[in-house]
Amino acid sequence: MRVSRSVSLGLLSAISFASACARELGPPAEGQDVYMSHCASCHGVDGKGNGPVAGSLRTPPSDLTAIALRPGGFDEKEVAAAIDGRRTVPAHGPREMPVWGAVFETELESEAETARTGQLRTFELVAYLRSIQEP
Repeated sequence: MRVSRSVSLGLLSAISFASACARELGPPAEGQDVYMSHCASCHGVDGKGNGPVAGSLRTPPSDLTAIALRPGGFDEKEVAAAIDGRRTVPAHGPREMPVWGAVFETELESEAETARTGQLRTFELVAYLRSIQEP
């Protein structure tokens, strides 16, 4: 039991340190690049849902800077599931044909580990979205 507790405390310390570093260093560059090329047209450069395509959509894009204010806060797994299609977001396409998970994998077809690299893109995007949360 003592080992488990110390390992848990070590992981929590590492996560806290990483979060503090992320706040000081600014948004993750890779995730920001993915966001700008795939999300900003609907959600806006600032993530507020005011992108140039937003006015033509039946359902307005959500404010991605306020995810942490939702019930349950910013849950990385839930955010990733909304991006890659494991959780249905009507504007992102049906579960059987998820838009971004499939796009990230297709863009990387020449790479040996396509699915794994697609997941990495999703996690980079999740890290970026975490970095733009408003207090």
